[in-house]
Amino acid sequence: MAKKILVVDDEPAMVKLIAQVLTEKGYEVLRAYNGQDALRLLFARRPDLVLLDIVMPGMDGWTTCSRIRDISPTIPIIMLSGKRKTEDDVVRGLDYGADDYLIKPVGNKELVARVRAVLRRAELPPCQDKVSEVTFSDGFLTVDVAQRKVMVNGAQVKLTPIEFRLLALLLENAGRILTHQQLLEKVWGWEYVDDLDYVRIYISHLRRKIEPDPAMPKYIITEPGVGYCFRKHD
Repeated sequence: MAKKILVVDDEPAMVKLIAQVLTEKGYEVLRAYNGQDALRLLFARRPDLVLLDIVMPGMDGWTTCSRIRDISPTIPIIMLSGKRKTEDDVVRGLDYGADDYLIKPVGNKELVARVRAVLRRAELPPCQDKVSEVTFSDGFLTVDVAQRKVMVNGAQVKLTPIEFRLLALLLENAGRILTHQQLLEKVWGWEYVDDLDYVRIYISHLRRKIEPDPAMPKYIITEPGVGYCFRKHD
């Protein structure tokens, strides 16, 4: 059965162009031209992925993304923007629950590659090996990969699917330095191996959620110029 992709953009020409590219690759495309219609289609058709424009009249893309996350915590969302990508935009996307961020106009090959990568990632388990055995607890931070649960100082912390996969991978390899390229390939997919900023931004965001002091991390340690390592404190 073809994967359903919901394309949300207030520019009909852009929706038509994206729909044509994706349809040619075998995807079923649902079309919405504002946030309200997107939410209605989300309920009615249950798409497998959402391509969501940021700048729209009425309910903008950020608000729509947040509403989608309230309905479905796991559906992949790729944000589309007509302006140059900045770190603030990517971080804001993370805060609202987006999985990726693309600049319009996007090349057909890149669009299809990112869609395939995000869909593939959504179908993967959070951790590839010994899922039921990967747990960690030191009194402040508790991670149970099998239950997809993270507790910080006794309170449950909500992580996005990518944040959880990143933390699970680091924890699975605790004490071992994972390079930027290893993290990108295993968490995001080979299509992202050159996007080093993704790792840095996501690590920073993850630290803000799990570290006692994000400015002086004790769990996710940076190896300058190489990558990151999860350090246990039993």
